[in-house]
Amino acid sequence: MGTNVYFVRHCEPNAENRDDFSRELSAKGLKDCKLVTDYLSDKDIDIIYSSPYKRAVDTIKEFADKSSLEIHVIDDLHERVVGGWVDDFGEFVNLQWKDHTYKLPEGESLEEVQRRNINALNEILKNNKGKNIAIASHGTAISTVINYYQPTFGINDFHEIVQLMPFIALFKFDEDGRFVGLSEHRFTDR
Repeated sequence: MGTNVYFVRHCEPNAENRDDFSRELSAKGLKDCKLVTDYLSDKDIDIIYSSPYKRAVDTIKEFADKSSLEIHVIDDLHERVVGGWVDDFGEFVNLQWKDHTYKLPEGESLEEVQRRNINALNEILKNNKGKNIAIASHGTAISTVINYYQPTFGINDFHEIVQLMPFIALFKFDEDGRFVGLSEHRFTDR
């Protein structure tokens, strides 16, 4: 029996809160949590993990409560550390996708984000073989995981999903833990 991992990108956050860790969901984001709950409700989720960031935890909380499942917070699932406020964020993103080792002095490169998230995912897979897993996460973090399994995923693909909040990427693994496929769910019918 294979393992299914549903990476759930958080709902819309309050853009006025510049603190990455404590940034809460906007009113729309809170309302959209129901979309995540409804989508996951028939997926027989066995266990939930989340980034420690508030917007990720809050996105999956309604589903966790409804399913009587605990949210296991794993620090390594957090979003990329930018390393400071960036005035031209679009240019910063383009530089990172052009060179996966590019970073600000106090920040992380996409290569580092990918390594951290893949290590966390591998540990989750090792401990949950044959289960259906939900992971509340972030746009850049999920994009680096997609890029790991599908190296052709790049800046244009990232720009396609960066505006999608929430967004779900389903990673399928066979009984031996080998990656066998990826599908996306975009909440566009609302």
